[in-house]
Amino acid sequence: MDGYYAFMLVATAFVLMMTVPALALFYGGMSRSKSVLNMMMMSYVAAAIVGILYVAVGWSMGFGGDGTFFANPFELLWLDGVSTGDYIFVMFQMTFAIITAALISGAVADRMKFSAWVLFVPLWAVIVYFPMAHMVFSCTDDSLICGRIGAQDYAGGTAVHINAGIAALVLVLLLGKRIGWPREQMRPHNLTLTMLGAGLLWMGWYGFNVGSIVFGDDPETQFPLETGRTFATTTLATMAAILGWLAVERLIHKKATSLGAASGIVAGLVAITPATGAVNLSGAVAIGAIAGAVCAWAVGLKYRLGYDDSLDVVGVHLVGGIIGTVLIGVFSTSEGAGGVDGLIYGGGFGSLADQALGVVVAVVYSGILTAVIALAIKYTIGLRLDEEDEVNGIDLVAHGESAYDLHSGTSGGSSSVLAAATAPAPTKTEGASA
Repeated sequence: MDGYYAFMLVATAFVLMMTVPALALFYGGMSRSKSVLNMMMMSYVAAAIVGILYVAVGWSMGFGGDGTFFANPFELLWLDGVSTGDYIFVMFQMTFAIITAALISGAVADRMKFSAWVLFVPLWAVIVYFPMAHMVFSCTDDSLICGRIGAQDYAGGTAVHINAGIAALVLVLLLGKRIGWPREQMRPHNLTLTMLGAGLLWMGWYGFNVGSIVFGDDPETQFPLETGRTFATTTLATMAAILGWLAVERLIHKKATSLGAASGIVAGLVAITPATGAVNLSGAVAIGAIAGAVCAWAVGLKYRLGYDDSLDVVGVHLVGGIIGTVLIGVFSTSEGAGGVDGLIYGGGFGSLADQALGVVVAVVYSGILTAVIALAIKYTIGLRLDEEDEVNGIDLVAHGESAYDLHSGTSGGSSSVLAAATAPAPTKTEGASA
């Protein structure tokens, strides 16, 4: 038992690392230089807000008892009645809530007010994520997606990636396009950060997937068998997705890019997340390759359909999450955690239908409620920056800082706004030059 707790402590730290710093680096590198700090701040502030909210009401809404959509928010308010020995499981689930909210930020880069983001995150967590976590992870007879529908989701394809992906799509439709998009090239300002962030995401994802084991009657036998399966399927699917993404990129654009490899890593991890305990190694390779190829094609849809998904959250997380969730109905084996044979193993269409229905419920629930929240913010404090502020860059406007000071030859940006406000006025020196 002590070993299991040590395992969960490491897994939880890995999942927290996926948001800060991994996702912040991944998104930050893909942003333009004038908005990189804001992009990173959106991840950091999401961690702070959602983490506290999760302890206050999130655990109670998700795991506090029965309910079709959510459990009683007041049953375990501020973890009242929860043993401190169980805090590690609360912290583990808390890190899932944090990264799900942070994932959305990549779609709204450059143009969403920071104040609007700070208001959107807690509302979305309470109204959308905590109920979705209950429907998927708290598998009672009553919970909608897991219990009533019977859809499998090992580590969050529905609750995390489809949920974040559809929320991102709703936000970008309400925000509108960035000024100049798609006429102007808006290239990533630092692909080195993006590659580093993708590698850290891959490492942290082992905590995400492998740590999601739920014990049955014989934990000592189950533990090595199931963690071995989830570790291996996570690894193989990711490798296949890199190759699938690069193959499509080479076919369509004649180049295999570093951004494509980084995006392929994330696409594979997203797709295998719901299926990691359900499929064998060949199934994992198939899901990874399909996800890498389809997501590489899907990110181009924003240009054809005219929605400005800045950092491809919709193309990777929504599409990749749907692929992984639905393909459980094709590639799952009865030897896996769900004990269900998919279509190619003679299980018929039953599992495939359950998985598809789970996707529909997640998309409709998250899509409608995200729209309600975003519209409420839009018509109160406003969602979007003024045009002048967007052109000048949100780093300077919202945070009073810049990531790079190219004029003085130093890096790290300006001093803090508090220090600047209290500093003595500079004395003009004769002969000084700019």
